[in-house]
Amino acid sequence: MTALHQPPRHEPDDRTAAPTGTPPHAPHQPTTRQPTTTRLPFPVVDEISRHCLGADEPETVHLEVHLPGRIDHERLRTAFHRALSDHPRILMRQAPVRWWRRRYEWQLTAAPDREPVVLAPPGPDALARARVRALADCPPLDAAPPVRLEVIEHRPDAADGTVLLLTINHTALDGPACLRVLATAAELYGGADNSPAPPPVRAPEARTDRPARPGAGAAGPGPGLARPVRLAPDTGDEGNPHPGARHNGMLLTELPVPARPPRVGGRAPYTVNDQLLVATCLTIARWNRQHGRPTAPVVITMPVDDRPRGSEMPIGNGTRLVPVGFGPEERRDAELLSADPPDPDAVARLLRRTAARTRALKSVPGSQLGLAGTVLTLPVLPIGIRGALTRTLRSAAAPWTSSTLLSNIGRIPYPLDFGDAGRPTAVWFSAPARMPRGLTFTTVSVGGRIQLALRWSHALLDDAAGARLGALFAASLAATEGDAR
Repeated sequence: MTALHQPPRHEPDDRTAAPTGTPPHAPHQPTTRQPTTTRLPFPVVDEISRHCLGADEPETVHLEVHLPGRIDHERLRTAFHRALSDHPRILMRQAPVRWWRRRYEWQLTAAPDREPVVLAPPGPDALARARVRALADCPPLDAAPPVRLEVIEHRPDAADGTVLLLTINHTALDGPACLRVLATAAELYGGADNSPAPPPVRAPEARTDRPARPGAGAAGPGPGLARPVRLAPDTGDEGNPHPGARHNGMLLTELPVPARPPRVGGRAPYTVNDQLLVATCLTIARWNRQHGRPTAPVVITMPVDDRPRGSEMPIGNGTRLVPVGFGPEERRDAELLSADPPDPDAVARLLRRTAARTRALKSVPGSQLGLAGTVLTLPVLPIGIRGALTRTLRSAAAPWTSSTLLSNIGRIPYPLDFGDAGRPTAVWFSAPARMPRGLTFTTVSVGGRIQLALRWSHALLDDAAGARLGALFAASLAATEGDAR
């Protein structure tokens, strides 16, 4: 596992970070802004995010794609620009606004306001520095597109090894939407079909007269009004080693896909996503027990994305967030689940209950941020007042914020075939980890391996503690293997 430490910050300059295809010593001239006629009001998720922005922890999504071969910079730049035109919803910027207006609005542009594709400064630590930029330097909202694509060459003097690192302003877009745009760019670059693979065929759910309620029946009740446990902070003997840090810490690692029991009647008793949820629950419980903190109840926020993956995929923030609660049964098994190692029978029971919970949660439609998000974004009051109200309520609700967020992207649906540069050997996503939660897990399946990105606020963990937490997650995921009991 490789922990991301923070080397001195080096910004790309006009010579080393010029857009691909630009002469090395020619300063880049920004694109002239195009006239716009289309304005779209901010959706619910965008507006809530906009109200809660802070300079201390930028709201960035990091997407990192490793290719075995060398990318032609000019071809990539041309392909990415054409992909932006094919998905015009990404070519947007925030319209100028005053506090008394009733809406934030996106302006759709005909072309980028600035060059989104840059060649990262070369050097042995080029990738490490690009990762730091992905966590610390958020693409601005007032210039289209709110995305930056950096090209990092492992060895500029060799013919292999390229990393494409996208930094996304999460107020405007999420990772799956930007991955859709990158798949279009790959098709335009390499000429190969990058259509999404069909979703896996699963055995149909047993029909019932009424939809299952989350937490009903075998799923057991959720935590109710109990406050979710927070991950115990660990910033070393000398306190926070990054005072005033404007970005998160991050750990990227690769794990084997855990084994599952054989299918019965075409259905597995639980999915890899269920195992990841249980591993996350075990990780927090075991970590807190080591630090003398409460181990239950754990509540995990789980994004659910129902969008199609084809070229018609809506671009923006399209996931809805649902809480997966671990209730009284887990509290009864708390000692067994937080032991080292966890009790196999208790883990098996937790897997079965988690599978029932997630099936129920996914079957019930709902708005992205629930009723509260919808009410807070009604254009009744000016946005300045709504923003102050949103921030106040967010602070008041902090004790009831979920313990962590687990975003499981699953298998990448697109080949991401970049022709002579090859297909990805590794892909990582990471989601922002702002306080009070301060911790996110993001997983992707590539080549039969799980790519894990663990991201934390430096107010919660230092880099050494983040590495230990990542090792504990790996051990907890391994504890979910075995026959169903």
